[in-house]
Amino acid sequence: MARIGGTDRGDSPLARLAFWISRRRHGKVVGPLKLYARHSAVLYGTGQMDMALRRARRVPVNLRELAVLRVSMQIGCPF
Repeated sequence: MARIGGTDRGDSPLARLAFWISRRRHGKVVGPLKLYARHSAVLYGTGQMDMALRRARRVPVNLRELAVLRVSMQIGCPF
């Protein structure tokens, strides 16, 4: 259970855009995004990092997904 509650509404235009993209990709607004939306600078920085990772072409996609899975298993992340 998260210590800080997320927000379900997009207070800023950036949060509304991020919520729309999340609903389109995943069918719902994912939990971490609700937390990031509480602070616009964190949401912006996380979005930039996510876009940079998606555009990275040096590592094949399947190997990158395996690395993400391995790291999440090591740190105990449910995602």
